[in-house]
Amino acid sequence: MRSGEERLRYYAEHFDTVEANSTYYRLPDEELVAKWAERLPDRFVMHVKAFGMMTRHPVKVDALPPDLRDAAPVDERGRVDRPPRELRSEVFARFHAALEPLRSAGKLGGILLQFPSYIVCKPLSFEYIEWAKEELRGDHPLVEFRHRSWLEEENRAQVFSFLEELGATYVVVDAPKTEAKNLVPTVLARTSPMVYVRMHGRNAGTWNARGRSAAERFDYLYSRDELREVLAPMRELAWDAQEAYVMFNNNGRSRATGNGDDDSSGWVSQAPTNALMLQEILARGS
Repeated sequence: MRSGEERLRYYAEHFDTVEANSTYYRLPDEELVAKWAERLPDRFVMHVKAFGMMTRHPVKVDALPPDLRDAAPVDERGRVDRPPRELRSEVFARFHAALEPLRSAGKLGGILLQFPSYIVCKPLSFEYIEWAKEELRGDHPLVEFRHRSWLEEENRAQVFSFLEELGATYVVVDAPKTEAKNLVPTVLARTSPMVYVRMHGRNAGTWNARGRSAAERFDYLYSRDELREVLAPMRELAWDAQEAYVMFNNNGRSRATGNGDDDSSGWVSQAPTNALMLQEILARGS
């Protein structure tokens, strides 16, 4: 099992981008971010997932910096409950400040705003996204929806037009093909000069199973045929884009097949294995 530092070094040796997800659970520490910036090579891009409170997810009050906890209303489960706008704005400000080492080094990509499945397509949600974009203070928003109402046919044009006017990137998602409300269909669209695709896997059996962890939900290793299947439409979407990124969930491991990031126990980490597969397919042109 690699440490976080070892994984980052591995990614930097094999890829030119990565998505930081630890920042979803706690506000990033500027000292740690400075180490990221120092260890990453030039022209490497790190995208950063927004802290949960920034995207209206429930967070434990102890995930906040100590000096902000007294200002946070808390529910019976110890979670921040309907925080005032001023507190949420302060969280945005601290998140932004902590990322300065990456920003000044030219290695900061977009900020992933992954909204939970209870954020549905309605006027108040549009207003919040617009406010959140301003709170990013110039950093580029990558907007991912988890409720299918955003991508229903009667709403798509409005949603994509809104994101385009906002200067935000719509995040394309590949996920299990079911009708669950918290599973959005794969809709190919671009609302900025950037294409951003998140490959969540196709494990329909674990996605909404009660008591399962995130690692179990996203437990999936794409086959080469599946990657080839998604590559053609993605290439068409990205043909005149300035940047294009494909990200895989790094929540699980699968039995080794003789390719990719094999470890001594006969297992592979799914995200780097699939990323290396995609690189190979792109290099071969098929």
